Amino acid sequence: MTYWELKKANRYELYCKYLKGEISREKLYTQLPEEYKNIVINREISQETIVQIFETIDSNMNILGEKSVDIIIGGPPCQAYSLVGRARDPHGKKNDPRNYLYKQYIKFLEKYKPKMFVFENVPGIFSANNGALFEEMKKDIQSLGYTLEGKILDASKHGVLQQRKRVILIGWMNGSNLGFPDIEEVTHNHQVSELLLDLPPLEPGESYRWCNYIREASSYLVEAGIREDDFVTQHISRTHNERDRKIYKLVIEAWERDKRRLKYTDLPSELRTHKNLRSFLDRFKVVAADLPFCHTMVAHISKDGHYYIHPDITQLRSLSVREAARIQSFPDNYYFEGSRTAMFTQIGNAVPPILSEKIAIGVMEELKKLS
Repeated sequence: MTYWELKKANRYELYCKYLKGEISREKLYTQLPEEYKNIVINREISQETIVQIFETIDSNMNILGEKSVDIIIGGPPCQAYSLVGRARDPHGKKNDPRNYLYKQYIKFLEKYKPKMFVFENVPGIFSANNGALFEEMKKDIQSLGYTLEGKILDASKHGVLQQRKRVILIGWMNGSNLGFPDIEEVTHNHQVSELLLDLPPLEPGESYRWCNYIREASSYLVEAGIREDDFVTQHISRTHNERDRKIYKLVIEAWERDKRRLKYTDLPSELRTHKNLRSFLDRFKVVAADLPFCHTMVAHISKDGHYYIHPDITQLRSLSVREAARIQSFPDNYYFEGSRTAMFTQIGNAVPPILSEKIAIGVMEELKKLS
């Protein structure tokens, strides 16, 4: 919100000063128009808070002169529906209360009655509780007068250099002549290396709040709108111990030499610390620079970087915050607030902005049918 308002007012240089640490966040926010200062509601949505959240939204809509809602976009946390999460839980997440957070989303549909809505989640939502949970969800939504359709979209087919499959559920009011939009697919000849080569090399633990690029932008960075300024933010790496760096070297060498993914059981015994030698054997994985897309970026990158090893064997580290953000297709001037762990969590949980844009364009085309 701050970025767009300042850019619209031809005051983008203030945002750049914030990115470089020249002014504080508080100082930046004083430059916003008064009616936008409380537009973002940073609160947990629960039975205890939802009435107050509705009151705040109603107040904001009144201030902005908005009387109705065209579209609601969101999605409950996906961990309860994730296949990996269910595999790690002895109860298969059946007792996880997050299974039913979608009911909070439905309360927004019930109150604001948008013309359309977009609900994003992981493919596991279709099979959670043997499919019963999705059927219950669909019945609840249909009871409000909506038609619902869901598709699994792979971000790599929509201009993102990452293989990331997500369920996109879209609903529209019955009898409105709307439908699931056409979402543009993209073919290209780009490789993951184009996301990494213009960023300065880092030692483990080395960080830049902002820094200059070391070479010209690749064609992909320009086409995707990822790189627009003359500097980049949050090129921040985590520290690694020597054992992990030795493993990273072996993993990178196996890919460079044989295009082979090294399994945990392939490592020398002196480098192994986990007793589990039967599952999650691909816990160390290099981001292959010579492929057209990276493997899926998940929030576990906030725990460690073993699944996202930088392909440059001279650096022997996991991806920096900015490199991970680029794989998700975030523009370089998108600033992540909070600790490094919080930054990685935000990145891993996000819908890739380029895919979001494609969905938004499709939904807008549908809504034009009503005008």
